[in-house]
Amino acid sequence: MSPKSDTSVSFRDWLAIICLSIASFIIVTTELAPIGLLSQIGDDLNKPPSQIGLAVTLYAWIAAIAALVSVTALSHLPRRGLLMVLMIILAASAAVTAISSNYSELMIARIIGSIAHGAFWAMIGTLGAQIVRPEKIGMATSIIFGGVSAASVIGVPLSNFIGVNAGWRTTFWCIAIAAILVGLTIRFSVPKIQGAGGIKFSKLISLAQDKTYVRIFISTFLAITAHFMAYTYIEPYLKDELGISVNLIAVLLLCFGLAGLAANFVTATIIDRYLKGVLVTSLVVGCLSVFLISYVGKTFGTAVVLALLIAWGASVSAIFVSLQTWILKSAGEDALPVSSVYVALFNASIGLGAMLGSVVLPLIGIQQIYVLASVFFVVALISVVTLRDPKYAYS
Repeated sequence: MSPKSDTSVSFRDWLAIICLSIASFIIVTTELAPIGLLSQIGDDLNKPPSQIGLAVTLYAWIAAIAALVSVTALSHLPRRGLLMVLMIILAASAAVTAISSNYSELMIARIIGSIAHGAFWAMIGTLGAQIVRPEKIGMATSIIFGGVSAASVIGVPLSNFIGVNAGWRTTFWCIAIAAILVGLTIRFSVPKIQGAGGIKFSKLISLAQDKTYVRIFISTFLAITAHFMAYTYIEPYLKDELGISVNLIAVLLLCFGLAGLAANFVTATIIDRYLKGVLVTSLVVGCLSVFLISYVGKTFGTAVVLALLIAWGASVSAIFVSLQTWILKSAGEDALPVSSVYVALFNASIGLGAMLGSVVLPLIGIQQIYVLASVFFVVALISVVTLRDPKYAYS
């Protein structure tokens, strides 16, 4: 992969970047929407929240496999047409989810969507660097993967809000319509970008073992697992443990999301200069927020819970963007295969976090899930602190 070599970045280039950001928002919102709807979906399909949580776990793991397979099988295809098709498949998956009448139909629809999800995310990981010049890659990546961050922090509360007011099926109908519209927009905004040469699976294995990337992969694994271990069960935690009403939970999660969205804009302006500082600070704030919310919520009330949710939302948004930018800064010509490994690891970590939560929930209780997640954050922080801030490998 080579970055754009000329010195200009046109309005259409930035429009393409924004379109890809919206697309990434939709695909990750599709993945995580059940988190904010566990109770509703479970009640409707007569399944416990822990089993509905598997709709996130299985989706994430299949998406991880799809990311690795697609980069070897689909990397030669032109990007614009491929992304359009994947968005249409994602729309179909969301529509089938919306009309599913039982748990099996729901899971089949989720599996179809997860395949398109993994392939899409693997392909867009390097597009920012192919559209803008090198010194703008951090900003372009922040915008594109800001959609991922926004989905993680605002997609879930937005899904919850729609579900509370119009039913969980309406949430997935909205996703289906949005996916179709964005797929059409990709046709007119994203420039023609040819596929890369074939990438062998052995190349992915060697990159996954490269010491240049192993430490940041470890940090990614720990931080993402920590976040989703805690976040997957935030709705039942707020409702059952803290006694917060369903309508107020929707507001709290929306504030969580807005904080993450604001943090993403701030991160985009400074990440090219202060990447390591942003990542380290965000890990510290995320760790403290997750740890404290497990203890002070019952004692100090909703206002403190809100403050901690805002801090958590802001920090995790910056973590997501920083990790992806670090990979692109380090990878250079290997950006596509390295990014696909990162995407696979990211999605596997989402699934592992959700699964760990479901496993330890009956053993140690929901409050202790947040303590365990904070420990994961600490180890991720230790792994990052001793790393050197990367420079663009192709600069």
